Amino acid sequence: MLNFDVKDLPTPCYITDENLLIKNLEILKNVQDRTGCKILLAQKAFSMYSVYPLIGKYLAGTTASGLFEARLGKEEMPGGETHVYSPAYSEKDFPEIIKYADHVVFNSISQYEKFYPQIRKSGKNIEVGIRINPGYSEIETDIYNPCFENSRLGTTLENLPEKLPEGINGLHFHTMCEQGADTLERTLTVVEEKFGKYLYDLKWLNFGGGHHITKENYDVQKLIELVLHMKEKYDLQIYIEPGEAVALNAGFLVSEVLDTMKNGMDIAILDTSAACHMPDVLEMPYRPMIIGSGQPNEKAFTYRLGGPTCLAGDIIGDYSFDKPLKSGDRLIFCDMAIYSMVKNNTFNGMPLPTIILHKTNGENVIVKSFGYEDFKSRL
Repeated sequence: MLNFDVKDLPTPCYITDENLLIKNLEILKNVQDRTGCKILLAQKAFSMYSVYPLIGKYLAGTTASGLFEARLGKEEMPGGETHVYSPAYSEKDFPEIIKYADHVVFNSISQYEKFYPQIRKSGKNIEVGIRINPGYSEIETDIYNPCFENSRLGTTLENLPEKLPEGINGLHFHTMCEQGADTLERTLTVVEEKFGKYLYDLKWLNFGGGHHITKENYDVQKLIELVLHMKEKYDLQIYIEPGEAVALNAGFLVSEVLDTMKNGMDIAILDTSAACHMPDVLEMPYRPMIIGSGQPNEKAFTYRLGGPTCLAGDIIGDYSFDKPLKSGDRLIFCDMAIYSMVKNNTFNGMPLPTIILHKTNGENVIVKSFGYEDFKSRL
């Protein structure tokens, strides 16, 4: 929870608490230290590169989904490994990707055949892998399920040759989303059953992301046992690439009430937009917690919170409060370091929230603020 005052901060703003970030990083480093696995930051969830030097003290590097993330990870976390995976690489970007990548994972054998000659020609010692699709996932929402029917993500067993081509020295799977070690255990059972024959001849296996390692009550001991099992049975280097777990519950979005009104129920309009500043609220859908609030009708005063855009559906949700809301009140949304910052947008000319780091010494540092040129330059 937030342990400092936000009354003097500009709104809207994202604020990451360095103390909470370090708490997560210490948990992840403990897993590394006890197993010898390497944990990587998945930048798709958290790309606040001002804290990459800090993260680099704990984790082994970064993962990227394309050229720009690969470059960001390599330049801002020097010394860390840079892993890149894309469902398909473009001929335009791939020569640049090779400059930054330490690991390149291909989505299919055809992508490997197309681009592996460039890796060999580069002379760089780049590890090469194939993403597999085990056909097993416990994710119930299709948009987040890499193994849903007809998925484009990863190669199924029937589409792999009996022997992997020259140069492929690792496999990668990513089948989880905000899930625990028990789900990983069941997933690994399927991976071993289907792909175990390949693992004895490889150097590494990447468990992908979606591991909620820093969530309260996550079974860290089970994760450690699973990593050691795969490492020792097949003599593999194990990689794990969480994004959410790195900054889980370490960030907040501070918003201000602009106005209140009534239309069938009490409504509060904020300077924060669900569509622009927390798009997962509409996409997942997802209901972020607000400090001091309750479920609808749980507390005395219930409001529907909406953003300032012209989109009718720019609704954050219904929340209850102990007191009536009024213009100027501050509302603090929790768990806003992950995905919100990397997904936000300037639809309707909405300014992007200021990015702030709350340091361990108690200082609030403005990392970046945005203005008209940031909106205009995208168009």
